[in-house]
Amino acid sequence: MRVDHPVRGVKVGRNDLCPCGSGKKFKKCCLTENPPVMPRNHPQKSKIRLKSPVDVAGIRRAGQLVVATLDMVEAKLAPGITTDAINSWVHQFTVEHQGIPAPLNYRGFPKSTCVSVNEVICHGIPGQRVLQDGDIVNVDVTTILDGYYADANKTFFVGTPGIDARKIVAVASQSLKEGMSMVRPGNCVGDIGWAIQTYAEGQSCSVVRDFVGHGVGFDFHEPPQIPHFGQRGDGVRLVPGMVFTIEPMINLGGYELNILEDQWTAVTRDRSLSAQFEQTLLVTENGWESLTPFPL
Repeated sequence: MRVDHPVRGVKVGRNDLCPCGSGKKFKKCCLTENPPVMPRNHPQKSKIRLKSPVDVAGIRRAGQLVVATLDMVEAKLAPGITTDAINSWVHQFTVEHQGIPAPLNYRGFPKSTCVSVNEVICHGIPGQRVLQDGDIVNVDVTTILDGYYADANKTFFVGTPGIDARKIVAVASQSLKEGMSMVRPGNCVGDIGWAIQTYAEGQSCSVVRDFVGHGVGFDFHEPPQIPHFGQRGDGVRLVPGMVFTIEPMINLGGYELNILEDQWTAVTRDRSLSAQFEQTLLVTENGWESLTPFPL
């Protein structure tokens, strides 16, 4: 007997290892104790697909690879490296660990990761730009592993950062923590944005409006959108089984941006520094779990 894995269409045999990651055979784990079921939909928004425990285990494994990729990049970063070298590292590491870099050819994006330096807010296309001492660089990694997607990014210092670089990276990191603190059943999407905006603007920084977090797991981008600004009580309610990213983009100056001629790279209009941190979160019965955990 073979059982269809929920949504992903993967066949799991009775004597195969259970896809939940327990290390047990499927017949002695989820086949009997937690029979696979099709994912439920959100009670308010039918397009939001909730994740089953088996799905969460798959996203968690993809997330572990994403975090390992970011750790690998951080260990190699130094002045004099090109952003394209970072792309090569990410691509090779991902493939060597049986993953697929989700950004490659996604809607025409030409590289395996986004690398955004200094005034670049997001979607920087890796190329011949050389990292300089004092730069900040965001590396955004989305990996597909066994059909599941996980997404995270971090902003790193290159060499010795200046005062402005230290400030914007610290505010961006704390902004993600503020947003995560609002994730629990019964709260709303708007609570996340409100917490981020309140904190960041209180530090005399701004929150980018044009890009938002998003559902993830079965696909690169799923409902709902997760704005990083807003009002308490607005938007869809959070329920257990939701998986989405929070990824606030915080600018040292104004939040306005321009898109460069490549139709991807977003830069601050006033050329102020911008930083970002992102994790993939699961709404649990009592709060949240990061499926791409790293210290903030």
